[in-house]
Amino acid sequence: MSLEHLLWVEKYRPRRIDDIIDQEEVKKRIKEFLKTGNLPHMLFYGPPGVGKTTMALAIAYELYGDSWRENVLELNASDERGISVIRERVKEFARTAPMGKAPFKLVILDEADNMTSDAQQALRRLMEMYAGNTRFILIANYVSRIIDPIQSRCAMFRFSPLPKDVALARLREIAKCEGLEVSDDGLEAIWDISQGDMRKAINTLQAAAAISKKITAEVVYKTVGYIEPREVLELLETLIHSGFIKARDKLRQIMYEYGVSGKDIIRIFQRELMKGTIDTTDEGKIELMELASDIDYRLTEGCDEEIQMLAFLSKLQLIAKKYGIKIKTGKGVEEVKKVEETTAEASKETTKKTTTKKKKSSSS
Repeated sequence: MSLEHLLWVEKYRPRRIDDIIDQEEVKKRIKEFLKTGNLPHMLFYGPPGVGKTTMALAIAYELYGDSWRENVLELNASDERGISVIRERVKEFARTAPMGKAPFKLVILDEADNMTSDAQQALRRLMEMYAGNTRFILIANYVSRIIDPIQSRCAMFRFSPLPKDVALARLREIAKCEGLEVSDDGLEAIWDISQGDMRKAINTLQAAAAISKKITAEVVYKTVGYIEPREVLELLETLIHSGFIKARDKLRQIMYEYGVSGKDIIRIFQRELMKGTIDTTDEGKIELMELASDIDYRLTEGCDEEIQMLAFLSKLQLIAKKYGIKIKTGKGVEEVKKVEETTAEASKETTKKTTTKKKKSSSS
């Protein structure tokens, strides 16, 4: 397949260890192992999209060159995670001698934390039996899901989340190679969506490039079917300034006309709260985070989406009444009035209407 038809995550995947961005401590330790010409079994763990699989493939390329596939078995353990795969495919590969002058074969098990407990027990035995001619690289998001006997047989490498400036610099480099014009707000939007997952960030950039050669925040959000954070901020302003009913209508517009899920709204709210765009007292922030986590859990468990989001708005209104909220926008800081004032005004208006009705009925 030609390079122009490749997914960008594969097209721009580093082939050598030195080309991998960040993870300097991991690269240093692995280079020391490669210098000796011998590798231990290794366990790579950390969040998705930070270079774990790329590092494993770079090691294979450093060891075997262009013919690395002859001596490497790469499996995604989330798809092939049963004990039969370990006993058949992995054992059959590990028991045979390496091709050419290679000192050993390499088995790469991606998403190994999704393997069943029985499969991990079988793998532990294989790692002992065929250590003479096979090395294993296990890749996991959650190291706690890997059984202790396997952890004790591996050199552990923790991959940390990518720094924002490093990730955005890489995206700019890719955009330049592809002839794209990317605005700063477009990169910020990609970062907000990917949350440090470089694979997701590059895929988002490629998808946005299919719509326009000029990548802005609007293009990015449109591509992935997200709403811009300002929509959620406007929902909050509507709730506080105009009351619950109008906020309910705004929420329904976001959910049904824009096709945005309740979980996405909660995540955007949480990110804006953590960024300080939605600002309140420390006690208010604690209650807002508890509220967001509670609603997110209920939505995950399958509760009715609209009911839960309306409950979110009602509780949010009470918290705003109790602590007050500030919304920080690009134009400065906008003080959002406390709900007490809105409630007081509404109460006055209701009293006026009631008095007028009484007067009319008395005169008649």
